[in-house]
Amino acid sequence: MKKILLFVWETAKIVIVSLAIIIPVRYYLVQPFFVRGASMEPNFDNGQYLVINEIGYRIDQPKRGDVVVFNYPLDESQYYIKRIIGLPNEKIEIKDGAVFINDVALDESLYLPETIFTRGDMAVNLKNREYFVLGDNRQASSDSRQWGILPAKNIVGQVWLRAWPLNMAKIF
Repeated sequence: MKKILLFVWETAKIVIVSLAIIIPVRYYLVQPFFVRGASMEPNFDNGQYLVINEIGYRIDQPKRGDVVVFNYPLDESQYYIKRIIGLPNEKIEIKDGAVFINDVALDESLYLPETIFTRGDMAVNLKNREYFVLGDNRQASSDSRQWGILPAKNIVGQVWLRAWPLNMAKIF
């Protein structure tokens, strides 16, 4: 009987210590996220499991090219994933299939194939703490072209890890 109680006590200690570590990490440092839809293809596919770094933007600001998860500004109960294109206080212009930042063409060759063009001619001037985001699949993405700017307060965090599928696992 003493061995059983000792086993139960040791198991309970392991569970309590594990929860004391896991819960703060989950709620303050990282968050799981499942990609839903095709808006970030070819870089992130529907059904992929990502881990989001929630603490990084408390220390630093988002950078152009970062892939972020955020609360959709028109319905904050929804989470979206997009790429940061425009930074605070910049002029963003889309014309003739290209993106311009302060009148300079944006080189997106690191994350987009040459065959992808950005439709929807427009121009916007961002204010402080405002971002312009686009999906990588420009033809199938609801993004800043449709619903406007992304307030900094809506950003949950940056994509840190693609954990699933395992053959595509990658740290960003």
